Parts: sequence; C-alpha cells; structure tokens
Amino acid sequence: MRLEIGDRIRCTDGVYGELANIVIDPLEKRVTHLVVQPQQREGEARLVPIRLAKGRDDEQREIQLQCAMEEAQGFESVHEAAYLRLGESPAEDPDWDVGVEEVLAMPYYAGLDVGAYPGELASHVAMYYDRVPKGEVEVRRSSAVISADGHSLGEVDGFVVDADEHITHFILERGHLWGRKEVTIPIGAVARVETDAVHVALSKDEVGALPAVRVGRHG
Repeated sequence: MRLEIGDRIRCTDGVYGELANIVIDPLEKRVTHLVVQPQQREGEARLVPIRLAKGRDDEQREIQLQCAMEEAQGFESVHEAAYLRLGESPAEDPDWDVGVEEVLAMPYYAGLDVGAYPGELASHVAMYYDRVPKGEVEVRRSSAVISADGHSLGEVDGFVVDADEHITHFILERGHLWGRKEVTIPIGAVARVETDAVHVALSKDEVGALPAVRVGRHG
C-alpha cells in the first residue's frame, strides 16, 4: 500500500480527515501509526494504528480505515505544547518520545526588520511538538532526505508498505512548483530514518541517476 502524506482518510462511515505525518519503528523500518488530522478540528490530530488501514484508492488518493469516525476520534492526540527555558527539552516520559517540533521564540518578531524591540529578549520559548510512542520516529512532508555525501536531495512524500506494514520503498519529491518529480527509492538504500529526516546510503549523483516521474498533482 502506498501512503502519501496529504492523502484523504476515510472511515467506514465517511471522510475523517487527511494523513498529516507517518510514525515509524526505525529499527524494523516498519510503519506503526498514521497521524491523521481530522476535518475542521484544528489541533486535534490523532495517532491511528496502521493495522486499521485496509487499502488505498489510488484514483481518489484516499486511505480507507477499518473503523468508524467516532472510534478514530478516540485515539491518542499527538499535539503537545510546552513553555521552556532556552536550551531545555520537554520532560522525559517513559511511554513517549518527541516527534516533529516547532520552536517559537518570544517575542517571535524580535528578528524582523521593524526597528529595535523595546523590551528584553525572553529567556523562554514556546515549543509545539508531537508525541510518538517510545523508540519511534515521525516523518512529515517537509522532512529532509539527505544523501550519503551530505546533500539535501528533497523532501519525503510518502512510503510504500507491504502486508506486514514493513516499508519496501520511500518516495522522494524533488524540484520546485511546476518542476516537481518523484523518485521511488528501495528501503535497502536507506541508511537510517530519524524524526524529520531520512538518510540514504547513496550519493547525490547516484540518486540523480534514478528514474524520476513528474508529479502531476502540482500542475
């Protein structure tokens, strides 16, 4: 099954939302959960077990779940927020790790060209992050793909998984706007997966030599 970030998610009783991020066991290279953003419920993304995904309608770009919307809404919420001192991290949790995150310094406009900020720079930051099961990592559409020789190759677009949820390939998206192309890379060419990044065991030139397909949905 192909899991493209941004796919629509349909439950047995209607459309629930869209695939926001993907959670992976980095040692087994297996997808464990889908982070699903419900429709019209900003900030309430849910951690849905991959075992509930029964298939994908490629024409509609839609993943089908074997559960009703009410059941999906009952899964764990992933979004968390913390107000921390500069350099601090969220408190350790025996069951959860920090997934993708965004840090907002206060005042966030201090670096903008709007003249001198009259107050003192704050010693705290607001951190918004996802929590994922212990030992697992989270990948989103903007997650970087890094070559063996240290080049940024593009961004993750999705994964292809087998019947046991093990990843067989991942989809790299390259280029900008009208020139975007997809490259499908076998999991054997992946050195490691970490939160917000996939590192491949290929050089920039080796990845550039792989066949690419233009992405029509951006046109």
